[in-house]
Amino acid sequence: MKKDIIIPEVENVFLAAVQEWSDDFMEKVWYAYLINDSDFNLDGVMIVSKAFGTIDGEMKKTSVLRHAYVKVPAVSLVKIEMIEKSVLVLNNEFMLTFFIGDTLYDRKFIFKANSITPDYVEEVPILFVDGVIVR
Repeated sequence: MKKDIIIPEVENVFLAAVQEWSDDFMEKVWYAYLINDSDFNLDGVMIVSKAFGTIDGEMKKTSVLRHAYVKVPAVSLVKIEMIEKSVLVLNNEFMLTFFIGDTLYDRKFIFKANSITPDYVEEVPILFVDGVIVR
């Protein structure tokens, strides 16, 4: 029975953390982006994000944030949220769920603790700026 269940793979859809200037904070801050580098529109997109981990030997976790988008067109991107600098030392998890046609896809993306730094940047497709990518 379990062998009959087909779980589709998420391809060419990923997340990136990009550092941008913020006039509100008067410094560079990190923003999470959903990148759709596929040939398909993503419909009914939901993203649930949270951060968790250990700071000074004490378990910490943030509140859960939810984002919904009716459609993310093929070869496009969506700015999801700002990643506050105090949670960069935690694991930042983004659970992505969407439809392509009648097929439901879901995937968990995790920026590991301390991985959102200029040390790990590469060029982000479509956005063409440096950022930290999780595939």
